[in-house]
Amino acid sequence: MVLFTRDLRVHDHPALAAAAGEAEYVVPLFVFDDAILGSDFARPNRLSFLLDSLVELDSSLRRLGAALVVRRGDVVDQALAVATEAGAGAIHLSSDVSAYARRREARLAGACSTARIELRSHPGVTVVGAGEVTPGDGDHFKVFTPYYRRWREHPLRPVADTPGRLALPDETATGALPERRALICDPCSPALAPGGETEGRRRAGAWLAGGGGSGVDRYHDANDDLAGDATSRFSPYLHFGCLSPRALVGDVGTGAGADAFVRQLCWRDFHHQVLAARPGLPRQDYHTRDDRWRRDDDDLAAWKAGRTGYPLVDAGMRQLAAEGWMHNRARLVTASFLTKDLYLDWRLGAAHFWDLLVDGDLANNAGNWQWVAGTGNDTRPHRVFNPLRQADRFDPEGAYVRRYVPELAAVEALGGGAVHQPWKLPAEVRSTLDYPEPMVGHDEAAAAFRAARDLGSSKSRTGSSPKRRKQAAGEGQQRLV
Repeated sequence: MVLFTRDLRVHDHPALAAAAGEAEYVVPLFVFDDAILGSDFARPNRLSFLLDSLVELDSSLRRLGAALVVRRGDVVDQALAVATEAGAGAIHLSSDVSAYARRREARLAGACSTARIELRSHPGVTVVGAGEVTPGDGDHFKVFTPYYRRWREHPLRPVADTPGRLALPDETATGALPERRALICDPCSPALAPGGETEGRRRAGAWLAGGGGSGVDRYHDANDDLAGDATSRFSPYLHFGCLSPRALVGDVGTGAGADAFVRQLCWRDFHHQVLAARPGLPRQDYHTRDDRWRRDDDDLAAWKAGRTGYPLVDAGMRQLAAEGWMHNRARLVTASFLTKDLYLDWRLGAAHFWDLLVDGDLANNAGNWQWVAGTGNDTRPHRVFNPLRQADRFDPEGAYVRRYVPELAAVEALGGGAVHQPWKLPAEVRSTLDYPEPMVGHDEAAAAFRAARDLGSSKSRTGSSPKRRKQAAGEGQQRLV
């Protein structure tokens, strides 16, 4: 039996390949785990992508001669019941690093031992397993660059063969995938990407083969171009295992773009090895900075709604709501604004991203939020991303902002860059815009943040009133600090 979790593919699937290579019959099982369905993981965007991916997985398995067996309940109970019913001698699964995944595997190991069924764990979720690359003085790398150097030198496992043929025992009832309306009660983002291995491989093939300055060829110098949207957008397919990260490393080729892309896959592995070593990462500061975060529900709501008065920040938040995905550069800017300009707890931002991101990954979401907040694995914990400087560098003509903030689309007639500072527009133009004034002045907010970190308290930060912050919105030279 192969227990699928977030490895929803048939290509380069070590667990599936091993099972197919040693047994006449293979039972491919997916369990709708009540513990997960009852948790905050079960958000509409991810559930929709999951269902797409399972439909595709079932089709792929049927083309190979089998079918996806579907159950719902406690994952260990259901796995043992199906394995016993089919007379399986072994259960294969892909190892994972979250605290829940490790508890699940430990429980399954205990149950398999009692039932005298072998449990075999395989790689496949990351390029390099969480414990395969470690420093000499600890269980994980705390800084990315030395990890990257060792990661690049580490021998990679062979890409697993896709089974040529699978056979499902005749007596095994496959069950059925749930109806979408029975599983997803709340609306999904309207422009959500479709899930599934076929779609993931189609996108990967087109992006990796892109010539003439497109796709991976442009990645090294265009991945931060917000309007150009030159990233791979593979993250949802990697999170659900519709694409193999190991296979991508082998397929990407060579060159500056390929190297830059592989480095991003390494960042993904880096956060996974941190989470494996620090299971509390989604809730606890990796490095405490003695922050005394402000509490302001109105400021948090304005940030979530994309109504901060900073067009680049608002465009990122609107993209998240519309697509269940956000450009990585915009993720940095929006997260920095919440934690450094508004001085609100990174956990609040991580929770909102978790609610909407189709690629919501426990390791990456927590690791990247802590990196931006300065509580994680960043060697420059007090950096602040200036939203105006970032806009000037990565959306100079304002195309990204106008794409996602329609209230500002008419500003184009005044010049592309004007859209990033609407408070500087002529009064007769401002009066026609349904767009808020900046909720903070960046220079003042950045200075107050640095002072709060220096003092180990929030006194200097909370001493700045909302009115005073708004008055300072256009004052001073804007810069990345």
